[in-house]
Amino acid sequence: MLILHDITYIHPNRDLLFAGIDLVVNKHDKIALIGNNGTGKSTLLKILAGNLKPASGVVKTDSRPYFVPQIFGQYNELTVAEALQIADKLNALQQILDGNVTDENMTILNDDWAIEERCTEAFIHWQLTDIDLAQKMGSLSGGQKTKVFLAGIAIHRPDIVLLDEPSNHLDVAGRKLLYNYIQTTNNTLLVVSHDRILLNLLNTVCELSKRGITVYGGNYDFYAEQKYIESEALNQDVRSKEKALRKAKETERESLERQQKLDARGKKKQEKAGVPTIMMKTLKNSAEKSTSKMQGVHAEKTGIIAQELSQLRTQLPDIDKMKMDFDNSALHKGKVLITARELNFGYDGQSLWNPPLSFQIVSGERLVIRGSNGSGKTTLIKMLLGKLEPQSGTIEQAKVKAIYIDQDYSLINNKLSVYQQAEEFNSGALQEHDIKIRLNRFLFTREDWDKPCSALSGGEKMRLMLCSLTIGNQAPDVIILDEPTNNLDIQNIEILTAAINDYRGTLIVVSHDEYFLKQVNVEREILIG
Repeated sequence: MLILHDITYIHPNRDLLFAGIDLVVNKHDKIALIGNNGTGKSTLLKILAGNLKPASGVVKTDSRPYFVPQIFGQYNELTVAEALQIADKLNALQQILDGNVTDENMTILNDDWAIEERCTEAFIHWQLTDIDLAQKMGSLSGGQKTKVFLAGIAIHRPDIVLLDEPSNHLDVAGRKLLYNYIQTTNNTLLVVSHDRILLNLLNTVCELSKRGITVYGGNYDFYAEQKYIESEALNQDVRSKEKALRKAKETERESLERQQKLDARGKKKQEKAGVPTIMMKTLKNSAEKSTSKMQGVHAEKTGIIAQELSQLRTQLPDIDKMKMDFDNSALHKGKVLITARELNFGYDGQSLWNPPLSFQIVSGERLVIRGSNGSGKTTLIKMLLGKLEPQSGTIEQAKVKAIYIDQDYSLINNKLSVYQQAEEFNSGALQEHDIKIRLNRFLFTREDWDKPCSALSGGEKMRLMLCSLTIGNQAPDVIILDEPTNNLDIQNIEILTAAINDYRGTLIVVSHDEYFLKQVNVEREILIG
């Protein structure tokens, strides 16, 4: 069991990240921890793992959790065994087997005579047979590093496992192994992930936000359905309040017009009746006071409604505040864009693809390039973009405008400010205020316009990139997405999905995120390797 009570965390610069966090994780629970980037999900996992101390609050646990981190750079100088914290135990075992049976070695080994066998079995299961325990972590790929820590679960045999974005660097085969582990394990799990397939394997969703942790008793699809119901109710409240505000303003206008007509009619009667001037002034002042009082009553009423409406609008999901406005590609649907025949490329005399690749891509298609890590997906993308010539075979390409969007959003120039980056995509048709209106629509307010792009998160760069594309006069004919969801939270994945579904050109995706591929209506695959 894990218990968090009234947990507060403050960054070293004294900024508050979260406060008053309460959560109970029971034995055998499988819980997804989700939330927007910056809410503190990874920090909370590190607190649970004992790697960070909260500013206040209590963490209680029956046993020490095993932690699979998201970022591995800090382990690069360690060996695989050191990163898994088993180097001392393996060394003690070897010393004992060599005859050095000391109390110290026996204490370190702690009767764990099968540790080498567990390492071998775990590495075979996670497809790490070519990895040596003495190998430096820095020599491994991102997927291999993830698998090393996942293998550590079987090696350490913990009761509680904390997983931080475990599927990020895994290929299709690796993800299948991970999904199978999650489905079959009796471990207590707390998982931070944006992988919607993985999230649907967990029986509870906990959403971390500024309001604390909200628990949804179901998997991700159940959570999404509940959020949709909440969003629809909120949108209905906004529409009702907008209607009430229009009605209040209409009533105010009609009442003022009616009062003005009554005042004018009264004045004429007074003039006909020969009312003295001094009395006329008194009556006029009285009428003006009455009108002013009435205006004040109406203004107060409309002001209250307007304030309530403003508060409701701030609660709307960010995706509801955006409008993509992608132009259509200038190419007619079905035009042949790329024809590849017997395509191949090699490194060190070794060909990448057996058999060579032959395929055709036509305008308006949505397809995915599939292949395991190291199968040459990036090499193929460079050929599709005309940046690399094949070593054998041919590739014929129509003249098209193509945009390549990688997982680091390299289209964004880190040396520019947010406004300058948006201006880079302006063909001259939009004025400065128009560009700033677009930036506002994509959640970049006045305070963000002079911010350097280097200071933006992955999700912010993605939104700025989408905004920049809408500023251009003509949408690209082809958009190539390379692992676009790797560094995004669920909210920003939904924003990207909505934008891509507004796009009517040709889409080529490299991704292991099957849920995303389904959401953007990918129809066909090119399988390589």
